[in-house]
Amino acid sequence: MTIDEFVSSSHILHRSFSERPSKIVAGDGIKLILENGKTVIDASCGPLVSCLGHSQLEIFDAITAHLRNDIAYVYSSSPYTNGATEALADMLLAHKPGDLSKAIFINSGSEATDAALKLAVQYWHERGQPRWTHFIARKQSYHGNTIGALCVCGHESRREFYHDFMSPNVSFVDPCYAYRMKDQDESDEAFIQRLSREFEDEILRVGPIAGTTLGCLPAICDRYDVLLVLDEIICRMGKTGTMHAWEQKQIRGPDIQTIGKALGAVFVPLSGVLLQEKIFQALSSGSGGLAHGHTFQIFLFMEHLMLEERKIIKRDNLIERFEYMGQKLEALLRKEIGPLPLVGDIRGRGLFWAGFS
Repeated sequence: MTIDEFVSSSHILHRSFSERPSKIVAGDGIKLILENGKTVIDASCGPLVSCLGHSQLEIFDAITAHLRNDIAYVYSSSPYTNGATEALADMLLAHKPGDLSKAIFINSGSEATDAALKLAVQYWHERGQPRWTHFIARKQSYHGNTIGALCVCGHESRREFYHDFMSPNVSFVDPCYAYRMKDQDESDEAFIQRLSREFEDEILRVGPIAGTTLGCLPAICDRYDVLLVLDEIICRMGKTGTMHAWEQKQIRGPDIQTIGKALGAVFVPLSGVLLQEKIFQALSSGSGGLAHGHTFQIFLFMEHLMLEERKIIKRDNLIERFEYMGQKLEALLRKEIGPLPLVGDIRGRGLFWAGFS
């Protein structure tokens, strides 16, 4: 069967029409097993998702045991809670990392971005500033594929079909991309200060309103009463050597943070939004609730899966191993691909590394 015949006959609308996808029949650790018997090493964990591999029997057992013995679903807008969701939030926030104290659990990372945007807007409504709806994001950034998430994406190729739907209440500043954007004689410190000034200038241009970025910028956000929203959907779960990537910089925690991808360890779609106490207090003293939710939001087996995942991470000392193996990976990358003429920049932390042309 030709590629065109396969694309035409399949009832699936595949992402690409130019190649016939190979069929995966099983997974084993880091390996994907194809229908023809070949194996593929999933070195990138898909889109940075399958952090525990493709065959964790303990997680399968936790899911099936829950489905066999407990309720599967509780509607998020009903007047009920459940032990699994409460336990998951307790596990993530018991020590209040960066003063984050509350959590919302949803499905995909794109949904988490939407929820974070709506939460930020509701926060300013509750504080009597309903016109404070402007977000500052970074050029070249990616935060998800829903219309809401695309509004704050600086990734033009993903936005090109949807410009008529994009919010005018978003502006963009340069990313911290030293390899391409640092001036020839500019030091790292001078480059950081230039980006910080650009961010501060953009705040002053639009007025003291809600925005997003990182580095020495929390102080700027505090100065102008701007919410700091960090997207850690990709880089959380210890990939950088700490549970939260922002902990690497020893800055204060964000006002709102999105998490996802590896949160569900590839077995289920699970993401979340973490928020500081001041966000909760504004909602509590205002409308007294969260103006956001989905029908399919709280499947209890997702939380049981995450609880089992965290047990494995703790038992096997994975965060510490990420840091140790990351040093090995960095050394090998710099030795093996660093000298190649097409590689101009290698950077990363923990086991989260990339080489760029």
